[in-house]
Amino acid sequence: MTAQVQALLFDLGGVVIDIDFNRAFEHWQPVSRLSLDEIKAGFQFDAAYQQHERGEITAAQYFTHLSNTLQLQEGHARVAEGWNALFLGEISETLAMIQLARGQLPCYAFTNSNTAHQAAWSAMFPAVVQAFDRIFVSSDMGCRKPERKAFDHIARAINVAPQAILFFDDLAENVAGAQAAGLQAVHVRGPEDVRAALERIGCMT
Repeated sequence: MTAQVQALLFDLGGVVIDIDFNRAFEHWQPVSRLSLDEIKAGFQFDAAYQQHERGEITAAQYFTHLSNTLQLQEGHARVAEGWNALFLGEISETLAMIQLARGQLPCYAFTNSNTAHQAAWSAMFPAVVQAFDRIFVSSDMGCRKPERKAFDHIARAINVAPQAILFFDDLAENVAGAQAAGLQAVHVRGPEDVRAALERIGCMT
């Protein structure tokens, strides 16, 4: 039997904030020795990317890694501009549903992010920040989705049993990681998936 939901937990990028890595690649290409297609192929969610999201390396260290990997010929300021260019805007339909649901259940966010991106989205999207009781950021926690210890950390922090947390994410591996940690989870392909899940638990009235 599925436990009654006592808290909602949302990913940010791809669920509440629209992102497009192509924006970063296009920003970097004029200062790279590589073509746009080569930059796209060369960018990886590699060990350095994951270390950056856990707060294990600094933004400067990660930007140096990007500069070397993508053959970028300008300094960290230009790398950072491209890095932050990937944010497109709020997904307003989903944000409105979260604001409504928060009247019935506590709403939290959990994002795999880093200090540079956190500073950017916090400034760009104040309504998103204000929509949640708390935002958990991987670089603050020292762990990231889909690692079990990340979900365990959040369950302890909000004092809610994992099975009573309903989690929303756009990446299948994060949904699977949440389910392995005992959470209920929804694979979000668009706002309609969020709406259907919230309607099932009576949070859209």
